[in-house]
Amino acid sequence: MPRKILVTSALPYANGAIHLGHLVEYIQTDIWVRFQKMSGNECWYVCADDTHGTPIMLRAEKEGITPEQLIERVHGEHFRDFSGFLVGFDNYHSTHSPENRECANTIYTRLRDAGLIEVRTIEQYYDPVKQLFLPDRFIKGECPKCHAKDQYGDNCEVCGAAYAPTDLIEPFSAISGAKPELRNSEHYFFKLSDPRCEAFLREYTSSGVLQNEAANKMQEWLGLPGDSKLTDWDISRDAPYFGFEIPDAPGKYFYVWLDAPIGYMGSFKNLCARQGLDFDEYFKPGSQTELYHFIGKDILYFHALFWPAELQHAGFRTPTKIFAHGFLTVDGAKMSKSRGTFITAESFLKTGLNPEWLRYYFAAKLSNTMEDIDLNFEDFVARVNSDLVGKYVNIASRSAGFIAKRFAGQLAPAAAELPAIQAIQAAAPRIAELYEAREFGKAVREIMALTDGANQYVDSVKPWELAKQEGKEVELHAACSNALNLFRLLTILLKPILPAVAGKVEQFMNIAPLAWADAQTLLAGGHAINTYEHLMTRVDPKLIEKLVDANKESLAPAIEAPKQAESPQRHAQHQQNELKTASPWEPFCSIDDFMKVDLRIARIANAEHVDGADKLVRLTLDIGNHETRNVFAGIKAAYDPAQLIGRLTVMVANLAPRKMKFGLSEGMVLAASDTAGQTPGIFLLSPDSGAQPGMRVK
Repeated sequence: MPRKILVTSALPYANGAIHLGHLVEYIQTDIWVRFQKMSGNECWYVCADDTHGTPIMLRAEKEGITPEQLIERVHGEHFRDFSGFLVGFDNYHSTHSPENRECANTIYTRLRDAGLIEVRTIEQYYDPVKQLFLPDRFIKGECPKCHAKDQYGDNCEVCGAAYAPTDLIEPFSAISGAKPELRNSEHYFFKLSDPRCEAFLREYTSSGVLQNEAANKMQEWLGLPGDSKLTDWDISRDAPYFGFEIPDAPGKYFYVWLDAPIGYMGSFKNLCARQGLDFDEYFKPGSQTELYHFIGKDILYFHALFWPAELQHAGFRTPTKIFAHGFLTVDGAKMSKSRGTFITAESFLKTGLNPEWLRYYFAAKLSNTMEDIDLNFEDFVARVNSDLVGKYVNIASRSAGFIAKRFAGQLAPAAAELPAIQAIQAAAPRIAELYEAREFGKAVREIMALTDGANQYVDSVKPWELAKQEGKEVELHAACSNALNLFRLLTILLKPILPAVAGKVEQFMNIAPLAWADAQTLLAGGHAINTYEHLMTRVDPKLIEKLVDANKESLAPAIEAPKQAESPQRHAQHQQNELKTASPWEPFCSIDDFMKVDLRIARIANAEHVDGADKLVRLTLDIGNHETRNVFAGIKAAYDPAQLIGRLTVMVANLAPRKMKFGLSEGMVLAASDTAGQTPGIFLLSPDSGAQPGMRVK
């Protein structure tokens, strides 16, 4: 039976533009959701703008408009940008909604009635210049855990720790720069340290709901049994504040992080009212439906501790899985909205860059881990032009015209026994598993390998030559029809990533919207196709230059002035001392050092066991130009030699030959291993599809 699935992405804050760093998450989620829908599952994707808090109030005040006017305008801008990148929400709502207020009040009152809300008088930072209590994100200072500088008052961007703003070292107001004063205020706390919450969270976070690295982080934050590190959570804020007033506490407002994740429920409740869905079926305890949250690793603490504890003790179901991803870097430098270093989604679209280029590039980089991914523009241009235009689209462009001109737009019967067709059909279930597991990079590599196979078929039959020869009409018709069937199958596999292109293909090929099960069928002989129109252009590097220019001010490294009490000379000395801080990567090598190592792509032409050797495999490596090398590699425990033949890898080509007991070793292949022993094994490196023996790695 089809699964019933509710999927969410983290709510973007309504105080700034969507940038490419944001889009990693929404594109990742959208690809997964589209795959689920193609697979026949009932899958709903909801999100909303996160609209409450002091930053919204202050920005609206600065612009001379109401907070409601501000969040309405930003909502339109956010939805425009997401739509531009083909993110297909079933509902994109707002946390400033009746549904969200209702859900927040329900959760709060149930937690209160369960004895998990406590009122305390606390000392809170107050800005004497702006004359208001400072929200956590408007207090900065040194992290009390890792001692990183310039961190916010609620959690550290460097180590991920959550803490109270009063824990910060040398705090200052991010609004006025003034040293904040501590004043008394009555606040409401969610008792996360309650034994009921601790017992639940220990079991929940170790139940498989999180990735391994996230679960390990949770155990670190929870502490050892009997020595819990959980602290109670301040869920209230003082007026003036833009948000929902707490039901039994006039003048007190829900902290934005209380009602933000509840926004998932509010958005879905709004969708249920419009679609006739049963809200309780998805959120009641013991529900057989599935609930998945896609989030950035920086907000893991809120989603894996606070949020499930709230749901559990307010009588709702908890998330089935919480998927955390890493950050986006651009040429190795982290993009950060708070630091003002980012490329906006709007500028990408206005520059004329195709959003599906970025969808494909992100997909090719994404895995199911929390590792950061890097946007390298040179690699971006090369990968899109090679994979999407040079390989994928090229199959249709070399075949469709002949069908239209020579055969009245009708296909010949497909050759179901064709190896390239059988390879795609056999791989489809395996690629489906990769999509399900969010291993998009692996899926893309496998799809591109299949695309290579399809192109090899087209190259072998050469329809452009058949078209010039008399009496070759039957062969030409079959060749082009087979090519278009291959193209259709590849489009099915790429559709979650390239929905707009897939839509154009469906129109061109005169077929119904493609489902995953269609990968096991072929178009019948006599099927009529429509006129082919070019599906995708190459990336013009000048567009990349234009994009960078449009964001030049944002991407410029931020240079902080020395504090007033620090002389320029003292500041320079301080910077020098920072540079001298010990690094685990020292001693560094120069680019000249690195270039001395000649790394080459090699094809394993043969692999065999070495008699008398416990660990070695003898590899015959083809490194191009009809040259082969003999290399002994200590990978016997990890690989069956027969399975290595034909595989591409990377070798050190200028390593001095070494005479061994078993023969001469003329280089070294590259492999990864975990020296800490967390992930035992040896993992041979492989280049992306398109690399050829002899190419230099640099």
